[in-house]
Amino acid sequence: MFQSISRVAMHSALVLGLAFSAAFPAAADELASIRESGKLSAAMSGQYPPFSMIDEQNQLVGFDVDIANEIAKRLGVKGEVLTTAWDGIIPGLLAQKYDSIVGSMAITEERQKAVDFVGPYYRDGRGIFVLNDSTVKGLDDLKGKTLGVTLGETHEKWARETGGWTIRTYKGLPELVMELKAGRVDAVVVDYIALLAVIKETGDPIHMLDIPDIEGASVGIGIAIRKDNPELKAAMQKALDDMMADGTYETIATKWIGRDIR
Repeated sequence: MFQSISRVAMHSALVLGLAFSAAFPAAADELASIRESGKLSAAMSGQYPPFSMIDEQNQLVGFDVDIANEIAKRLGVKGEVLTTAWDGIIPGLLAQKYDSIVGSMAITEERQKAVDFVGPYYRDGRGIFVLNDSTVKGLDDLKGKTLGVTLGETHEKWARETGGWTIRTYKGLPELVMELKAGRVDAVVVDYIALLAVIKETGDPIHMLDIPDIEGASVGIGIAIRKDNPELKAAMQKALDDMMADGTYETIATKWIGRDIR
């Protein structure tokens, strides 16, 4: 998930994350301790269909869930998936509340100061979406309008730095779609793969604006782990590479997204 609050807030979050890292250093051999415990825990927002969402049985499901569980299986342990607020997900990792973040997180230089990444396990881009009957055709038409973003995503940082509109923040994609359909925002800025998949499933009268060369339009999406864990990183990367080589990744992607998204 392109997942940032204002520049000042983002800086504060990373400072907090680095402080957590100093206070809770990674174990000397984290791969060994994970195998000893018999589980690999992975955090995600649960607010990002079809990558992570709560189904009608109140179960956490989605592409990221299946990827996390498959990696755990290939490490010889049980997968344990959980949800947490996106804007606090990195500090939670560094405080050792979970072992990894498998939450569609964009790999950025800023985040790499606090965590290491496995992957990327797919690539995504920034999309601006409006209702089909909207008069908004491009960025200039959005000046003075209201833009919806997810709190803590890199799209929020982009929206604040670009400026010219009112910004409203939400917990995740379902809220953004609801607010757009209700007319409380004029457009939403999200990862386009996720919302295109939702539109295909629901038939909602929403489309993506044709705006070439939006900053951050193509970025690698990775799995975050604590720094200084080369054995864990290598083992998770091998599991991911093997999934891609033997067809398991494509099966998962087709199930949730409708196509291979490598």
